[in-house]
Formats: sequence, C-alpha cells, structure tokens
Amino acid sequence: MSRRGTAEKKTAKKDPIYRNLLVNMLVNRILKHGKKALAYQILYRAMKRIQQKQKKKKNPLPFLRQAIRRITPDIAVKTRRKKGSSHKVPVEIGSKQGKVLAIRWLLEAARKRTGRNMAFKLSSELVDAIKGKGAAIRKKEETRKMAEANRAFAHFR
Repeated sequence: MSRRGTAEKKTAKKDPIYRNLLVNMLVNRILKHGKKALAYQILYRAMKRIQQKQKKKKNPLPFLRQAIRRITPDIAVKTRRKKGSSHKVPVEIGSKQGKVLAIRWLLEAARKRTGRNMAFKLSSELVDAIKGKGAAIRKKEETRKMAEANRAFAHFR
C-alpha cells in the first residue's frame, strides 16, 4: 500500500525536568507495567541523591552521561552459525546500540544489588560506574574479554 505524502520520522521525546534524551531512554528502560510516573520518580530520586553526594551542588546530568560513557562497550560478540557449528564472532557496535546495552547493563546491575529501594541502588551503581567498578563495568569487561578470545572467528562477519 502506498503512502500519501512523505513519511515523517518520529522525534524522540525529552524528559520534563532535564530535557534530555538519555534520561528519557533510561526512564523507558526502568519502566515496568506501564508505570512511567514511578519510573521518573525513581530516576529523579537517584539523580537527587547523586547531586547531594557531590561537594558542589551542581547538575547531575554530566555525571550520568559520564557513567553511561564508561559502561558503553565498543565491541560485542554475536553468535553466527557456520557449517553446522555456532561461533561467537566479535562485532563492532555503533554508538546508539552501545548506549542501549550500557543502559540495560546498568539497570540489570542495579536491580541485582541489595539495598533499600531502586533509586538508592541505581545511584550507587552510577557512582560505582564513575569510579570504574561495579557489576555493569564488570559486564563490559567480560564482553571485551570474550571478544578478544574469539578474535580468530572475526572473518565470519
């Protein structure tokens, strides 16, 4: 079926307080059972806690960006089938996909943490990511090591 006119590309929405796309991506991944207001509340509480921890009470958004940048992988492994056997092939990933993986790993690590509530766990995981430790950073390192180990299969791309 043909379209009348040109197709319009949807623009991603920004969150109401920080007016940032990254924050909105994070909120959409926190979201469970359609409770977006609760997801916003969790993220804003985590950001507020980070802001209070800083010596200078400034915007926590650069802190969030830096944490996501630290977690973002450059290379990943994808399974390819070749002549009946499966090989994990190292593949370079783009910035958008890398950011999506980083957010997924960050929230997965935060959910597994022990603590009072999700905002507390998320802020703790972000602080750990900045320091270069934590479960999300460990996941990135595991992925990188796996890609290095399977470098022999790079020609299967």
